[in-house]
Amino acid sequence: MISNTEFNELFATVYESAKLKHRDDKWGMSMMLPEHVEMLRNYYDEQKKVPRPELNEWDLEILQISLENAMKSKADTKIKLWKDGEFYYNRGIIESVDFTRRTIELQDPFCLLSINLEEIVDVTIVE
Repeated sequence: MISNTEFNELFATVYESAKLKHRDDKWGMSMMLPEHVEMLRNYYDEQKKVPRPELNEWDLEILQISLENAMKSKADTKIKLWKDGEFYYNRGIIESVDFTRRTIELQDPFCLLSINLEEIVDVTIVE
């Protein structure tokens, strides 16, 4: 990943090289090559990514207690996951926790999901 200053310099050179200059300026706008547009889209996608939240010992203990309570009560549970710089949410009933494979099985209305424990950021019991 490049820094903002490096990107700004790269963007300036790419933008200047992509400008369409015409003598009588009948086009009225600049034009960019598809490669340049793709580079810009990739950069903006990288900028939208969220870093993984750092969970300390207390956070992990709260997650464990929440998972135990949700599994014992068979309550509807909302699980917040972090994967590849984005947050995802799943909702369902926790069926089991497998510590050897480090996964939980979540029964949602459509199927049984296997979720990696390393991706879990938050567990909330829905009432």
